Amino acid sequence: MITLRRLALLTDLVAFVVVLLGSWTRINAAGLTCPDWPTCRHSLFPSLAGGTLWEWTHRLLAFALLPLVLALAIHVWKRRNRSPFLVPTGALVLALFVVQVGLGAATVDLDNTPFSVVLHWGTAMALIASLLALAIFAEDGGGIRGSPRSAHPIRTPSLFAILSATAVITFATMCIGAYVSSSGAGLACLSIPGCAGNAVVYTPGQIVQMLHRGAAAVTLLFAVASFALVWLRPASQRVRAAASAGLGLVSLQVLLGLLNIVLRLPTDLRELHAANAVLVFLSFVAATLFAALDSVISSERSALTVRKIEEPA
Repeated sequence: MITLRRLALLTDLVAFVVVLLGSWTRINAAGLTCPDWPTCRHSLFPSLAGGTLWEWTHRLLAFALLPLVLALAIHVWKRRNRSPFLVPTGALVLALFVVQVGLGAATVDLDNTPFSVVLHWGTAMALIASLLALAIFAEDGGGIRGSPRSAHPIRTPSLFAILSATAVITFATMCIGAYVSSSGAGLACLSIPGCAGNAVVYTPGQIVQMLHRGAAAVTLLFAVASFALVWLRPASQRVRAAASAGLGLVSLQVLLGLLNIVLRLPTDLRELHAANAVLVFLSFVAATLFAALDSVISSERSALTVRKIEEPA
């Protein structure tokens, strides 16, 4: 029998593939090969010539998420007493899925305008992060049954703050990147680190391109700070592993961004850039959730120890 954690991870994996397929569809200019929704040119079996193959496959896989999300909702309700976090997170997953489906339809109606693409992408990231959170909460039980995997009490609000800030900044950087890509500003600045050989930018495309670069630099700085803090302060191995993976992926992301400019946006490299961005985000989301749970677990264990000491012999 499949466990809640495995079902959440499976759903998250399918959602990740849907996101990558949607990105691939847009990068290949196939986002409007099906100009209507939910059918494609008013047919459930459209001709798959050209980019229609990517757009229609993206839609079908997105609809395939529905039974998985519904199964998750049922599993969450059955196990609602296992953790206080399960029901709210499960409700969030369900709500984000409904919103995401609506945004998918709106994106088609709006002819893939940059802002509609950003909203669609941002909601997809929130959905994937929520599914990951659900898997983590299902594993930990949200309470003393989990293990902080550290010999020291873990009560570091600063650790949670820096990790959560890094996740938020990563999210913002991705959304700006989605706008850059969907607005055709990917090559608005052809030089590094300036724009067109100048530090001053002029066109809207150049402005948003440099804004994305600046956000990426801030993400890298926060990733370094997160990495340093989790190794300098008491932290569990899972927090350290997630933050370390995040820093490694951020470094790779910067390299991929530079290569995209130098090589003039090859399709495969653009897709890899998008996929790696998602992994960076999920790494810091996981690190943040692990740090929060470890703090809760450590506090509960400390309280239990105090109660045992105070109990009469």
